[in-house]
Amino acid sequence: MNILLLPCEVSVKTVLPAIKALMARDIVENYGMKEKQVAEILGLSQSAISRYTTKNRGNILILENEPEVQKIVSQMTTFLIYEPHKKKEIFALFCTACITIRKKGLMCELCKERMHKKWAESCTFCNST
Repeated sequence: MNILLLPCEVSVKTVLPAIKALMARDIVENYGMKEKQVAEILGLSQSAISRYTTKNRGNILILENEPEVQKIVSQMTTFLIYEPHKKKEIFALFCTACITIRKKGLMCELCKERMHKKWAESCTFCNST
């Protein structure tokens, strides 16, 4: 078991796929784009988009019931659709979404499952960010 497990490591495997899944569904549902178009926008394969939209991928962390996160994701998709050149803003929103998820404690159980028990018992990182 890892002793030094950074929240960002857990985020890469859980939060980012969950955010990309929300983005894919948002673009398909609210912008009426086909999976192939969404794949091009997000830099993924069409099959990955299909798995995201059918909730077969990116579902370790459920974010659908988190309005604050959904608002951030909506801002990201708006930038991607209308102002894709604003990469700095898009990247910053990814970080904001991750920080919001951590502050809400949505990632804590996932971290603690993967973290050394002694570290997990005393971890307060997400609550202090």
